[in-house]
Amino acid sequence: MSKLAQITGPAHTRILSVGAARGDLDVPNDDLIGPIDSSDEWIRQRTGIIQRRRASESVGAVDLAVAAGEEAIARSSLDRSEIDGVIISTISNVAVTPSMASLAAYRLGLAPAAAFDISAACAGYVYGVGQADALVRSGVCKNVLVIGAEKLSDLVDPTDRSISFLLGDGAGAVVVGASDHAGIGPTIWGSDGEKWDAIRMTTSFEEYRNNPGEVPWPTLRQDGQTVFRWAVWEMAKAARRTLEASGIEPGDLAAFIPHQANMRIIDEFAKQLKLPDSVVIARDIEMQGNTSAASVPLAMHALLEERPELSGGLALQIGFGAGLVYGAQVVELPDRRTARKPSPDCAPQHTRLTDDHDHSP
Repeated sequence: MSKLAQITGPAHTRILSVGAARGDLDVPNDDLIGPIDSSDEWIRQRTGIIQRRRASESVGAVDLAVAAGEEAIARSSLDRSEIDGVIISTISNVAVTPSMASLAAYRLGLAPAAAFDISAACAGYVYGVGQADALVRSGVCKNVLVIGAEKLSDLVDPTDRSISFLLGDGAGAVVVGASDHAGIGPTIWGSDGEKWDAIRMTTSFEEYRNNPGEVPWPTLRQDGQTVFRWAVWEMAKAARRTLEASGIEPGDLAAFIPHQANMRIIDEFAKQLKLPDSVVIARDIEMQGNTSAASVPLAMHALLEERPELSGGLALQIGFGAGLVYGAQVVELPDRRTARKPSPDCAPQHTRLTDDHDHSP
C-alpha cells in the first residue's frame, strides 16, 4: 500500500464574491462605422450593441485583471493569505510566457499562490470555475481567484465587418471557496475542433515575423453564420445537459448568464431553452460589447449590481467561442457586497443544486 498522504477537501464549493473592471473609454457605434461602411442602426440590429467599453493604450489586460481581482477579494471577506490559487483565462497576454496570472497574483499580494493562465477563449472563465471547484474540493487549494481578462481592442482590424465592432475590453473575477451546501454544479464542457477556424486569427505570429512589412499584425476574424448556428443549436443542447446534471429545471433558475456574444444569439438561446419570464437574462453586451473570457463574470457583476435581490439564487452560466469550445455550470449567485459565511441559516430557499461531479458530460 502506498505511503503517500491523501489530500481531502470540502464536499461543496460556491462563488464567494465577484469583481469587475471595464475599459475606461466609451466607444459608440458611430465611432466605428466609417471603416466598415456601415451604420449605427445596422450594428444595433445585427448585434444589439449600442456602445462597447475599451481601454486606453496605457491600460493592459493585466491591469484590468488586477482591478477586478481586487474587488472580488475585498468582497470575499477573506484574508489574502487564504487565497492560494489564481487562474486567469485570457487570449490577451502580451507575452507567450510568463503567465499573466503570476504577475497579477504578485500585484494583488497573493504570492506564493499557485498561478497559471488558460486559453479557452469565450469559455475560459467557465473552464476556470470548473478547475477552481475541483482544486478546492480535492483539498489542493483552499480558495481560488478566477479571472477572465481581455484587451481585445489590441486584436481589432477596424475595417473588418465580421467581428471588430463587437469587441470590448474588461475583466471579471470571482473567488471560489468551500461551502456547506452545493453552490457550483457539475461542469459540462467540450470542444468541436472540426470548426477550429470559425473564429481565428488572420495570420500567425510566425507569418508576421517572417514577412516584415508584407503580413499585417494578426487580428481576429470569424465566420458569423457558422458561429451563430453552432451557438444557438449546439449550445442549447449543452445548456440542457447542464441543467439535467445539476438536477435543476429552467423554472428553478433566478438568472441566465450566457456569454455576451451577440444579442440575437442570447435571445434565440433563451427561446430554445424555453426559459420562463421569471428568469432574468443578462444582457451586458448592450453597453459593454463582447469581451470573450471576461464576458460572463462581467455580466454576473452587472446583474447583481442592478438586481441585488438575485443574490443566493441559481444561475445558469455558459461560455462558448473560438476552438470551438464551450463550458457551463449552474451556480449559486454570490452576495453583491460581501461573502456570506457558510451557515445552514443562510442556505438559499430554492431547489437545491446537486454537485454530483461523477455525472459524465
